Amino acid sequence: MEKTLNRIHPVSDPEATYFLQVSWEKDLGAGFGIALSDGQCAWTGTVSEAEISREAADMEMNREKYVEELKKALIAGEEPVGRYNFAVSRDDENTECHFSYGRNLKDGSFRLGSLKLQKVLSPAEVVKELIGWCLDCLGRLQAKNEHLQKENERLFGCWSDAEKRLEKCVEAKEELEADLYNRFILVLNEKKAKIRNLQKLLNEAKESTAATKYTRDTITTTQVATGGENEYDGSTDGESENLTRPSLPPVPERRDSLLGSPEFIDSAPRRKQRQRTAKPDMTGSKMASHQTELPAKEKAKCDCHNECEETRKKREARLIS
Repeated sequence: MEKTLNRIHPVSDPEATYFLQVSWEKDLGAGFGIALSDGQCAWTGTVSEAEISREAADMEMNREKYVEELKKALIAGEEPVGRYNFAVSRDDENTECHFSYGRNLKDGSFRLGSLKLQKVLSPAEVVKELIGWCLDCLGRLQAKNEHLQKENERLFGCWSDAEKRLEKCVEAKEELEADLYNRFILVLNEKKAKIRNLQKLLNEAKESTAATKYTRDTITTTQVATGGENEYDGSTDGESENLTRPSLPPVPERRDSLLGSPEFIDSAPRRKQRQRTAKPDMTGSKMASHQTELPAKEKAKCDCHNECEETRKKREARLIS
């Protein structure tokens, strides 16, 4: 059997204090018993299942809902809130007590039920039973409190262990972050160094390309200038030949008798003639050597250009890799 004990203040005498004990078997809707005491007198009574059904029908309320209202009024102990009220009226001899209970509304109140309680011949036994039930309930509450304290200590120990593990995890995380940061710095420095080297190689390739282009332009300009000088030198040789012919000093005629002989031939004029004929030959050989030098220079120019192109391609391949 289940029991509950509440302290109530009747509306008829708000200063008075009564102790209300309600007991039931399986469900409050199957009937319940009431024990009421003011500390000196005690009254008891019962409410059957039929009476509960009759009260619900009289109030035109669903039976389940009516049972829920009884639980709130008699068991839940919501009387101090002011939602439910109790009334106690006794006769002069305290042999009978009329006990009623109802619910307060905004505009009034309605009665949930009432019953007549009979006086107990030995109220001390009822009071003793109430005190014993209170002590039993107190013991159960203390045991529950101890269990909750032990559970709280266990949870606190688990929380302490979890906090220690969390601190270790935080330390490990910080160490890992520091290690990763140091590694990242090393990788970043290596990448920066590689980028600087690539930029240096790119600048060198650009400078080499510019130098090669400048050298090629210089060679072309020099060859053009050399060709012009050679042409100018050829014309000068021809003119000098023409100029040297009249500048030769006249050979005085010898009045020797030998000169008048038809058998004697003067070798000087022939030597001069050979010299004059040899000069055009020398000019022709000079032109031929100039013509042979031009292809050789062009070939050297092409070889230099090809070598510069190969060097530039190798540097570009190195930059790409």
